[in-house]
Amino acid sequence: MTLDLDFLYNMNEGPLRSGLIVLGVALLSVVLAIVIHRAGTALIRRLARGHPFTITATEVAYNSGRTCLILFLLRLVLTGAPDNTPGLTSISYLTSVALILALTWFLMRCVKSVSVAVVKLNPYDVADNLRARRILTQTRVLSRSAYFIIALLGLSFVLLTLPGARQFGASLLASAGVAGIVAGIAAKPVLGNFFAGLQIAFSQPIRIDDVLIVKGEWGRVEEITGTFVVVKIWDERRMIVPLQWFIENPFENWTHTSATILGTVFLWLDYAVPAREVRAEFERVCKTLPLWDKRVCVMHVTDADQRCMQVRLLVSAVDSGSAFDLRCQIREHMISFIATNYPQALPRLRAEVTPRNDPDALERIVDGSPGESLG
Repeated sequence: MTLDLDFLYNMNEGPLRSGLIVLGVALLSVVLAIVIHRAGTALIRRLARGHPFTITATEVAYNSGRTCLILFLLRLVLTGAPDNTPGLTSISYLTSVALILALTWFLMRCVKSVSVAVVKLNPYDVADNLRARRILTQTRVLSRSAYFIIALLGLSFVLLTLPGARQFGASLLASAGVAGIVAGIAAKPVLGNFFAGLQIAFSQPIRIDDVLIVKGEWGRVEEITGTFVVVKIWDERRMIVPLQWFIENPFENWTHTSATILGTVFLWLDYAVPAREVRAEFERVCKTLPLWDKRVCVMHVTDADQRCMQVRLLVSAVDSGSAFDLRCQIREHMISFIATNYPQALPRLRAEVTPRNDPDALERIVDGSPGESLG
């Protein structure tokens, strides 16, 4: 498609006059492109009421779409310009390259608009956010993969516009046997993370906001990029883990199927503790704590040795953060309750000490004098 400018000037005129006319038509095309873009965007927004994807696309891709339309009309003007226009070849080439880059930018913004619309339709800052986190993870990973592919295609088309690009490509194909092996070895980490990202997007061993134990650290998945995962540790440190690591190594995911979780509180108590009263107090305090989700509230004696017994208090919560706070509250209350009501039930270290140089020590022990026991 070309724009014929012969009706604007006489072909016998000089190159300066031709250049001025082309410049004037180019400025008019820019104004026309802006007007058409604004009118078209307003019309699309009116027709797309109730369609969040289309509305978001007109907002996110607004500037890139306008740039593409301006460069497209400029390219038509330059295609129809006379051959004696000053600098026509260079300007046409630069405009073509700019148009390719603008189209690449526009496609990236379209992908971004889809990602933004999906996030708006699936908020994950709610109690039951498993489905939202699954969709969000897929959207972010796939959108970044799409960015990579679009950028690669855009760069390829720009290189194809260079003189001699086909000869360069032919020489690369001729040496593909050796160069392919070298490139494959050099790009192994990049390609490994790329395919690991796709695998994570579809199989989803991890998702955004998942609670993980990675190398002994407790944290949440804050971000999944095209090459690595950002895990926010509980003390606000960030652990950067390559995507491929999650495919090749075992790790704990506390929220893989559900955010609900069980929490444990261990107490070491003396054998003299009345287990029934402790259990009744534990069940009573659970009912008063809002962090308890009313699913599990169980007390078990899980171990015993020569000095004391181990009591496990098992409770449930809606997520790991709530479970941690709930465990701390229960631990604090139960220790205070036992220390106040049954102080003799706390663990004690018993011992009998007989001084070697005190002949009356045995007599005092038999008589019950002070110093017969410690603890």
